[in-house]
Amino acid sequence: MQRISRRVIAEQHLALTETFNSPWHFPDSKVQADPDADFVGEVFLRCNAREVVERCGKMTRDLLREANGEDCPLPEIVVLGHMNATFPYILSHLEYVIGELLRNSLQAVAERYKESMDKPPPIEVLICEAPQHVILRISDQGGGIPRDILPYLWSFTKGPRSQARLKNLGRVPKMAATIQELRFYDPVAHNGSIGKGKSNGRPQDSSLSSLTSRPPNLRLGMGLPMSRVYAEYWAGSLELHSLEGYGVDAFLQISKLGNKNEQLSTRASMDAV
Repeated sequence: MQRISRRVIAEQHLALTETFNSPWHFPDSKVQADPDADFVGEVFLRCNAREVVERCGKMTRDLLREANGEDCPLPEIVVLGHMNATFPYILSHLEYVIGELLRNSLQAVAERYKESMDKPPPIEVLICEAPQHVILRISDQGGGIPRDILPYLWSFTKGPRSQARLKNLGRVPKMAATIQELRFYDPVAHNGSIGKGKSNGRPQDSSLSSLTSRPPNLRLGMGLPMSRVYAEYWAGSLELHSLEGYGVDAFLQISKLGNKNEQLSTRASMDAV
């Protein structure tokens, strides 16, 4: 949580400095305003939940087709509820969390129905907007979470498959760690539109890009706990309800930025117990 905080502060400072030094920023400038004006630093002021779900879903489906072939039966992603829910948020954080949840659901349904002649049931994403937050419910029929995995659901790469997960982690494309690596990161080389947060297509500098665009066979055992940390960082939450033999409902609560503080001390005190 504290590492995320330091990175957010650094990236926000750099993004605001870049905006301040842009020619269009000055009152007497004749240069046309930058289309990235919808951003305040790294915060996207008009983040639309439906658009993020559709973008993350398309990328995840493309990754699965590339890995498993065009004939791989993939479920459709149906978005319901408040389709126009718009709020300020750090786009790379939201794309990572939603991308991980959709990846889990798509893989579970695809594996369950790969030998079936029936069409895979769709994954339903329900968006509910309230004055203080937005809630997303992602429901799949992928058979639920195996009982041997359930106790380690929120642990980082622990459980009966930990050795395989650690080996996969070594195969993940190098994560950007320095400012230079972030600036020269090429999302096209990593098959991705996720991580492109700017409205003019310029890549959003994000250290999460190599994780969101990793091949689907690289299961790390850390997507859910990492997603919950990112959700809780801005006073949100992530909960899962598994129905063994049927599927999973994931509930993601997103607090609209501007009315919540970072959750650093609270989470630290919880971890210390």
